[in-house]
Amino acid sequence: MDQTTTHGLLDGSSGMVVRRFSQDGTEHRDFDFGSLPCSEVLREALMKAFLRRTAPGTRVTSMAAMGHAFRIARQFADYLAGLRWPPREPSQLTAEHFDSFCAARLAASPKSMPNQVGDLRRLLACMDGINTTLTARMASERPSRLEAEPKHSYSRAEFKRIADAARADLRSAAKRIRGNREALRQFRERELAPSVCGDAGLLRRLELLDYVDRFGDVPRYAESPRPNWPSPPPLSWVQKHGSAPLVVSWLHLTIGEAASAAVLLAVMTGENPEVIVKVPAAHHRPDGFTGTPGTAVVDLLKLRRGRRAWMTLAMSDVPDWISIPDTPEINTRDELHTAFGLYVLLHELTAGSRALVGGDKLLIGYHRSGGSHGLRPINPHHTSHLVRNQVRKWDLIRDDPDDGRPAPLLPTLGRLRLTYIELHQQPVAHTEQTAASTYLGRNRGNVTEYQKIVADALAEEAAKAHARRTVATMSATDVARAATDPQAVAAQQGLDPVTLQRMLAGKLDTVLAACTDYQNGPHTPGQPCRASFMLCLECECARALPRHLALQVLVHDKLAARRGQIDALRWAQRFATPYARLVNLLGQHDSAAVADARAHASPAEHALADRFLNRELDLR
Repeated sequence: MDQTTTHGLLDGSSGMVVRRFSQDGTEHRDFDFGSLPCSEVLREALMKAFLRRTAPGTRVTSMAAMGHAFRIARQFADYLAGLRWPPREPSQLTAEHFDSFCAARLAASPKSMPNQVGDLRRLLACMDGINTTLTARMASERPSRLEAEPKHSYSRAEFKRIADAARADLRSAAKRIRGNREALRQFRERELAPSVCGDAGLLRRLELLDYVDRFGDVPRYAESPRPNWPSPPPLSWVQKHGSAPLVVSWLHLTIGEAASAAVLLAVMTGENPEVIVKVPAAHHRPDGFTGTPGTAVVDLLKLRRGRRAWMTLAMSDVPDWISIPDTPEINTRDELHTAFGLYVLLHELTAGSRALVGGDKLLIGYHRSGGSHGLRPINPHHTSHLVRNQVRKWDLIRDDPDDGRPAPLLPTLGRLRLTYIELHQQPVAHTEQTAASTYLGRNRGNVTEYQKIVADALAEEAAKAHARRTVATMSATDVARAATDPQAVAAQQGLDPVTLQRMLAGKLDTVLAACTDYQNGPHTPGQPCRASFMLCLECECARALPRHLALQVLVHDKLAARRGQIDALRWAQRFATPYARLVNLLGQHDSAAVADARAHASPAEHALADRFLNRELDLR
């Protein structure tokens, strides 16, 4: 087949092969529409619709999404071919064809039926020549999505057991590969010559090590004894040292160990599975290789983020608090207890594999079914299968038994990400709203524990607000009396008369109060205050005047509104204390004054409150 393309079409025997590339350019796939069991006119119409659906600039960017579009085209063509009078062109497609196909998919695959119907709807929307009746039917009521089983996060103990099992795999691999590489180095530099000469088996093993290092495979026969074998078998003398995967694993990770590395990356970073398997080997070292703390920054690609698809991940040499071992005999500074240590180790262990395979993927392993080309990066489409096969070897047990019997713990990368977000209570490559609604809100693993954590945080922050002093206030009576007796009012407020007059004139206003000594405040003594204006609510230099009531009410209301917009624990940690202080402050006014301030707040005060809470007034 000629590899030249015209708008994605490959010139070939059928002339109907479409080649598509993923957005990051690392993989491609050919889709053969010539094999669809329908008329040539309809086949060409489906191909053109697929071209429009997957064209650059659309939201279909991954190979998986393109595969879904092609699969639904094939399923629809197969369905039409089974009809007594199949349509032969787009104008002959009817709403009955669409409804019957939906019913057939519902019977065959009820859970995935809404997704498949959506794929067909979007594909046919890109097709020329369909009639208005079918267009109207596709735009009408859509099939409801069946409620999926809620995802459950792992407990902290389960999370640690999974991480420990993955670490054990990588420690074993590191010990094996480092030991064999050292033996190979000594052999090549003839440091083992005396001992090797007297041991033919050791000499053969070292020669085999050298071959594996150069070619990433073992010596094989020229031809396969059986036609169905994927590659010729290893030579007979090689088989005395073990199978091909075993021998290659002397210097390279197995594909199972690469899957263990993916599991531990998910534990340490909480990133998406598709992002983890594509972590690159190219990185930047902001620490300049000067020592601790070591840091590696890598570029990641998350296609569903659209124009924000490219992002960076900084992996530092600081142990995660969840990762620190409970037993003192294990060193907490172990390289596999920090994201940086894990990344550097994987970079070292796969360097030889990468030199043979090419490319820039971090996770590379030898696959048993790979034959003479067994070294390969983890395939994103096979990640779940590889992880599932590897974790079964760990024989982990869940915390909660199944009907009183021990139940196996079979971790997945998706649930590890959910658990990471649950335990750390922070978003990872998404917004706080997504973390709260999509992850934490739907997680049914630790809802009670999470609610207790939030309640404890709220109680702690409220206690802080009550324990510390609240901003001093000046009533309207005090302000009026200052016009006739400034000396007495100044003494009452602990100020000098000049400062009092400047404060009453509005020359010392911050946002929620006025500052009487910004040159020598408690946060930055002896220099201009750089603290957030939110801290004025507890500062001894602050005075709240009646004219500040409107802004205090607005900020109070906006903080209350944010309570339903971000994660509950994050709101408690960031805003519970100032919110409690504002509640106390507003409680010193009667309800009519508060309602009047809320109703008559000016647009400028609304804008200032928004800028304040959006941190536009902070010193950067």
